[in-house]
Amino acid sequence: MANFKLCISDPSTGKTFQKEVKDSAASPLVGLNIGENVKGDSIELSGYELQVTGGSDYCGFPMRKGILGLRKKIAIYGGVGFRGGSKGIKRRKTVCGHKIHDKISQVNLKVVKQGPKKLAEIFGKSEEKQEGKEAKEEAKPKEHKKEAKEEKIEAKEESKEKHKAAEHNAEEKKHEKPKEHKHEAKEPEAKEHKKEHKAEEKKE
Repeated sequence: MANFKLCISDPSTGKTFQKEVKDSAASPLVGLNIGENVKGDSIELSGYELQVTGGSDYCGFPMRKGILGLRKKIAIYGGVGFRGGSKGIKRRKTVCGHKIHDKISQVNLKVVKQGPKKLAEIFGKSEEKQEGKEAKEEAKPKEHKKEAKEEKIEAKEESKEKHKAAEHNAEEKKHEKPKEHKHEAKEPEAKEHKKEHKAEEKKE
């Protein structure tokens, strides 16, 4: 009893749609290899023709073209199953064969021939809900950003005002202090001048 999660990509729009098929709906996919085509009528996509591009099994190991059997551990430079490291480095990675069997959980498909209805219309209800959620999620960050900007502007203005007030107070203090020092400095000079004048008078 097969149960597949289909990821159907539409190259014309760049969107991917998901669909689950079980038992009789999934049986036409069993035995297909990567690169082979399947008619969409078997999975309730009338008029469509789809190509198998890959998939993964129930443990998450990816399907790789040119591999026979259920699973194999192979040394690869890059590609499906290994993104690739430095130049010339190989890695031993476990991958699935290129044939769809009942242990495969996800099948990736690509639209080769369009049907009378667009995929967006067929999967319309779920897409509208997702778009509504995405729009709400996008709107929330924008509002938060606006509030954050306003708060930053207010904080900057407050800091500027505080800075100006501090500078003004500092200038006032600077102007006050020299006057006091000058006054204090003048008094001893005047006393010394008087003492000198008295001393001169005594001498005379």
